[in-house]
Amino acid sequence: MPNLSRAAAGLATLLLAAGLTACSGGGALATVNGQSISKSDFDAKLESSPAAISTLQQMVREILLQQYAQKNNITVTDAEIASREDQYKQNFPPGSWDEMLKSRGLTENDVHQLIRDQIIIDKAVGKNVNVSDAQIKAYFDKNHAAFDKPAQVDARHILVADLKTAQKVEADLKAGKDFAAEAKQYSIDPGSRDKGGELGEIRHGQMVPAFDAAVFSLPVGVISAPVKSPFGYHIIQVESRTPGQKATLANTKDKIADLLRQQQEAPLIQPFLADLQSKANIQVNDPRFAAAFPTPEPTPPQTEPSGAAPNGAVSPAASPSQ
Repeated sequence: MPNLSRAAAGLATLLLAAGLTACSGGGALATVNGQSISKSDFDAKLESSPAAISTLQQMVREILLQQYAQKNNITVTDAEIASREDQYKQNFPPGSWDEMLKSRGLTENDVHQLIRDQIIIDKAVGKNVNVSDAQIKAYFDKNHAAFDKPAQVDARHILVADLKTAQKVEADLKAGKDFAAEAKQYSIDPGSRDKGGELGEIRHGQMVPAFDAAVFSLPVGVISAPVKSPFGYHIIQVESRTPGQKATLANTKDKIADLLRQQQEAPLIQPFLADLQSKANIQVNDPRFAAAFPTPEPTPPQTEPSGAAPNGAVSPAASPSQ
């Protein structure tokens, strides 16, 4: 399974790059008691920060990867990007993925570009990686419980701040009012309110205990009584239920192969990126960023030591005296 920490690091870099480039141009960015902070001063401050160098390095790497993909006929399809993104989303609670992107000023296009670069790297270094059936079986035998699928429900909810409002919403819904309309009017959950209260699939143990206990005991289609949690009061409706599933070698083989491939690829990634950079003609025109891409020192020519014989054989004259 793809490494989420690698994705998180890339998302953070994208955020940094967006922040560094968003305020170009002149004019006042802000004023403090009538004294202005210009956009140019703000940009200069950002560009002189240590983070600016790492952002420039990341942007150069993105271009190098695009050029490598074109040169080596590596293609990345929209389906591949969507599949990888879905795997990342599974590591976030329902509704929190969009909120995470919004809070960081990221768009889906930003994420797709990051994932595209990751897939290019995987395809580039993956040609040197082989995972055998024996390795897959050995891993499954040792870790099969980790691949068991817990029970899931597809549910929606309306979150309100007080019991009185929760009871009103419960009564409205049981009287036949539209769930999505009630969610839009009353819910204080920003992640689900505008989606009709939809939470999507929820795994057992994923939510806070009070909500988890309620949602996994509620019959499908029934409107719950108010459920109190640290966030307020929930009115819940389970729309469908999926039972848990024990893992088998057959239904986990592809996941394990991908995981083992990622493990073998990991130590190859940095050397691959370093090689791309060392072979590239990178011109840095701003002296503040000269340290971002230092010119490698030439390797001195190797000379044979005194007394060495042709073809690397040791000359008798070079042997220690007896």
